[in-house]
Amino acid sequence: MTDATEQNRTTDPEGGNEQPVQARKATKRGGGDPATRGRTTIADGVVEKIAGLAARDVLGVHAMGSGLSRTFGAVRDRVPGGSKSATRGVKAEVGEVQTALDLEIVVDYGVSIGDVARDVRENVIAAVERMTGLEVVEVNIAVSDVKLPEEEDEEPEPRIQ
Repeated sequence: MTDATEQNRTTDPEGGNEQPVQARKATKRGGGDPATRGRTTIADGVVEKIAGLAARDVLGVHAMGSGLSRTFGAVRDRVPGGSKSATRGVKAEVGEVQTALDLEIVVDYGVSIGDVARDVRENVIAAVERMTGLEVVEVNIAVSDVKLPEEEDEEPEPRIQ
């Protein structure tokens, strides 16, 4: 027996009979880098959640969305099993390699709206590009309200106390 034949044989676990082993071919199937095989799609809602959370992290952002959407959101948040909507005030258009975002925010009184908008834009772009790999081509920000210190949040009073 040649050395190559002996290397291609294995012994039965009970200690006896040698059995030939099929040599495995070392050829790569499909060709190319495995990371490039197939397509990844990211839903609009995924980008909206990432952008919404990143915008809320910015100092000076009081809330997201218009007054009406915040009112409905406050009601939904009080329903058992309901949760805060991370996508409130965010609209995304997602393509294969790029995305564009529209955000509607409420800022705290006394902050520089320009500075808050710049910080929101930077934070959202960094988070979306890092997590999705998409190029963010624009982030449009609409400031729909200013939260005054003496204003109460637009949350309805609970019916059960």
